[in-house]
Amino acid sequence: MSESFADRLFGALPSRRRLLGTVGIGAAGLTLGAAVPSAFAADAAPSAGGVRPWVPADDVPHARTWMSWPSRSSVWGRQLSGVQEDIALVARTIAEFEPVVMCAPDDYTARQARSWCGPNVEVTTSIGTDDLWMRDIAPVFRRDGYGGLDTAGLNFNGWGNKQTHAYDSQVAGAVARRQGLRITYADFVGEGGAIETDGDGTVMATESSLVNSNRNRGMSRDEVERAVLDAYGADKMIWLPGIRGKDITDDHVDVTSRFVRPGVVMVQLPPQDRTDEWAKDARQQFAILSAATDARGRRLQVIRVDGPDTTRSKSSTFVDSYLNFVLVNGGVITAQFGDRIKDDAARRTLAAAFPGREVVQLDVDRLMGGGGGVHCSTMHEPMP
Repeated sequence: MSESFADRLFGALPSRRRLLGTVGIGAAGLTLGAAVPSAFAADAAPSAGGVRPWVPADDVPHARTWMSWPSRSSVWGRQLSGVQEDIALVARTIAEFEPVVMCAPDDYTARQARSWCGPNVEVTTSIGTDDLWMRDIAPVFRRDGYGGLDTAGLNFNGWGNKQTHAYDSQVAGAVARRQGLRITYADFVGEGGAIETDGDGTVMATESSLVNSNRNRGMSRDEVERAVLDAYGADKMIWLPGIRGKDITDDHVDVTSRFVRPGVVMVQLPPQDRTDEWAKDARQQFAILSAATDARGRRLQVIRVDGPDTTRSKSSTFVDSYLNFVLVNGGVITAQFGDRIKDDAARRTLAAAFPGREVVQLDVDRLMGGGGGVHCSTMHEPMP
């Protein structure tokens, strides 16, 4: 490459004046120093001893789940209290299965979080955050090749500088330091929700999210692919086209398509009468994955999940996804939408796909209305 990744990334950053004008944040919410991507932080470290770390699948035993307390009315406006109620419900539910650590930016919001979440959720102010989307801002936990863990930082930049991220861009390094884990920053900009892995050499993502100038200016698809495979310790990338510019994430894969286990994926399809962009995208993902093979040469088995009878057109940010579930120790936590037939069918499909796990469906419409769901708001930390 004629231009370094650092040059591209610094070059992609807008001026402070332009960023403030674009996302409507106050000067107190962002500093020039905080806008510098964490890829160039002093604690970045190479992988150890030449052994390639890899990201395991979500279904491994977990030590804990990381979450972040929504606290900014500048982000959520009048929806803040409803979103806080939903996040507290998610945290309390996960805490019935495994430990939960909730990050809060200050003492006031920490007291608020403790009041909403109850005594079974640990709340810490040691890691400041701007918003609740921990899947995208936390480090990706990896097996280090020596029986332990390390982490990868994905250089979060506010989904292409669409939202303030003065604190969120530092969360990956802060979590890794708190846990005493090595962190290596990837050679691309992205988010945890943008990439699905089977833990056996195969990853998948949408081009719209990663091969995008708002994150990886000047990088070709092949260059992004090599960087993702290196960070995840994987051998094969399955690309899905996705949709640019219609939501803040540029169409994260974890809303529509998920790995169940190596060789098996789930895809949520819309009702037949839906013809909007999201419906077309889902059908395209189903077709591509149905014809794909993984890193081991297996033809993928695709499990179909029928989406609820809601339409994303009712709200440009509403995520009507059963597949934005999170796996926890002994459980699967997902959403329900008041569509009894589709809700029950999704529950049965998830129960069959993950035998031995209890399926819990939550009413978190306020959270889903903000552009993400249960998976988006959590990051699991595997057992060492």
